[in-house]
Amino acid sequence: MRETLAALEAGEIGVEEAESRLAGYATTDAGRFDAARERRRGIPEAILAEGKTPAEVAALATTAVETTGRALVTRADEATAAAVASAVGDGDPGATVDRDDRTGTVVAHAADFEPPSLDAAVAVVAAGTADAPVAGEAAVVAREVGAAVDRVDDVGVANLDRILDQVDRIREADVVVVAAGREGALPTVVAGLVDAPVIALPVSTGYGVGGEGIAALSGALQSCSVLTTVNVDAGFVAGAQAGLIARAVDAARAE
Repeated sequence: MRETLAALEAGEIGVEEAESRLAGYATTDAGRFDAARERRRGIPEAILAEGKTPAEVAALATTAVETTGRALVTRADEATAAAVASAVGDGDPGATVDRDDRTGTVVAHAADFEPPSLDAAVAVVAAGTADAPVAGEAAVVAREVGAAVDRVDDVGVANLDRILDQVDRIREADVVVVAAGREGALPTVVAGLVDAPVIALPVSTGYGVGGEGIAALSGALQSCSVLTTVNVDAGFVAGAQAGLIARAVDAARAE
């Protein structure tokens, strides 16, 4: 505490960073940012853009960069992504801001931020092109945790040859996230072919009976292969869970 107060008095840190060190969070007009999430849980705090104004998301993102060195925003539309990039750049001209309009993610790193690096790999597999945005969100999150990420796209079960010719590549991963909509068969198929943990990520593609991810979720929950299932379109959760497994693998290899 004395070190934090001394740094604040010397002007080395700002009020928000001092608060985040002492309380574990920083208070802004847009809400409280959990600056201690990564130290406590091993995964960075994410800012969900849905339900917030661009200005609110930008304020939280700048606070995130100031207190933790980076910001991770999910489900951001074009206006929100632009607001975040502008605000972060104003606060830290040397910061990098990566936007992915397809996945709706924005990742900002302070100029002096050193990304984590794990000796572990995550394969993120998408059944079809329509499943790629949700799979991409999972990939971004796992990468921010520090895992090496390998994307394997468009390998749905409508043609099993597409997944079979990628099996050796997927088997190299320490944990696998499989995103699939429609009937959601791909996670079960992959889980029957690899010895790594598999996380099923149902996607809200499909229509009619069982549409909007319901059939994909039900199929994953009833899978005859051993796998873990997250909620429909929960790319962040799948990526974070994969990242936690990757952290455990990295720790075991370091021993």
